Amino acid sequence: MQLRYAFRLDPEPGQRVALARAFGCARVVYNDAVAARERARREGAAFPSAGALSKMLITEAKQSPGRHWLSEVSAVILQQALRDMERAYTNFFASLKGARPGARVGAPRFKSKRDARQAIRFTANARWKITEAGRLLLPKIGEVKVRWSRTLPSVPSSVTVIRDAAGRFFASFVVETDPDTDLARMPDADGLPSVGIDLGLTHFAVLSDGTKIDSPRFLRRAEKKLKKAQRELSRKQKRSKNREKARLKVARAHAQVADARREFHHQLSTRLIRENQAVAVEDLAVKALARTRLGKSVHDAGWAQFLAMLEYKAQRYARVFVKVGRFEPTSQVCSVCGVKDGPKPLHVRTWACTHCGTVHDRDHNAAKNVKQAAGLAVTACRAQVRPELVPAQREEAGSHGIHTGARAAQRHSTR
Repeated sequence: MQLRYAFRLDPEPGQRVALARAFGCARVVYNDAVAARERARREGAAFPSAGALSKMLITEAKQSPGRHWLSEVSAVILQQALRDMERAYTNFFASLKGARPGARVGAPRFKSKRDARQAIRFTANARWKITEAGRLLLPKIGEVKVRWSRTLPSVPSSVTVIRDAAGRFFASFVVETDPDTDLARMPDADGLPSVGIDLGLTHFAVLSDGTKIDSPRFLRRAEKKLKKAQRELSRKQKRSKNREKARLKVARAHAQVADARREFHHQLSTRLIRENQAVAVEDLAVKALARTRLGKSVHDAGWAQFLAMLEYKAQRYARVFVKVGRFEPTSQVCSVCGVKDGPKPLHVRTWACTHCGTVHDRDHNAAKNVKQAAGLAVTACRAQVRPELVPAQREEAGSHGIHTGARAAQRHSTR
């Protein structure tokens, strides 16, 4: 399994200048390639091939007066800029044809030196290496100090140097993990329980065993500091040095919030994968929820990032990860008798089943229903309960929920 390991870099002042030069050269080559493609489209000509673009925009451009400074950086990062452009167009055309899953991808746009993220990539033929002293040796940049927080599991195949909006530098290594080593790091899945997770805003997550994990609300807690920094930025004169200092202050404050949220997601996802053999979650419509009046709280929770971590860690450590359809009525069905009690407003946190009289905590009941709908619930004799296909009920037509045969029969009997 291929993963990225990112580490903080501490380049010296001269190395910062060299990195800025490399970012600029890669950006210019990328923009020249996009301009060449757009020019060919307007003229109705065939798109120039990658080889033709490489010869025209790199090899010949280095000999021209207007682009002679391209020779001051490694040629590998310029070639990688062209590959990024090719990949962007490939994704764009695949999205137009409907061959690419996910949201529609727009046409490649020109990059700017004021973009929040600048990046260059070095592959193996760039002859970069990690020295014996633990520094990262980059061609035409030098040995850059790395803040190592852990050891790499294997020899990396490439490294991407990134500068974020806060002015921080990172080295992102692409490594191949060893499945046997990964399995040795985690306890044996046999004997471990399964868990259903209900994500929310009052509590970040409620587990099917009753555990409630509070929402840290990193953005809400830092809101006062962010407002003050943003207010100071708005008062600075544009293009001035003081405005740049204020911009960095705002970017660093946002970076602290994002880093704290990411660390929380990593720790919680690792804990859930370590302690359970199977994890079931609900497939939430995060983009739609982010457009409601609760949008700021939804963004603050970061559900999409957390679910992505759960999914790749489950794959890495041989755990089962199941997503339940978003139309499954997990908050409307009694987890004890299976009777659907209808929708309830958000302010109703506890309710009593009209059929069996069981009093439910809304989130805990939803987590147990998520676990049952995923087929991870067990009977008293520890036998696995597998979901069975049943005819859709009239009021549930169009729902992608999966119900067990017992629950479907219970619904018929109550009618």
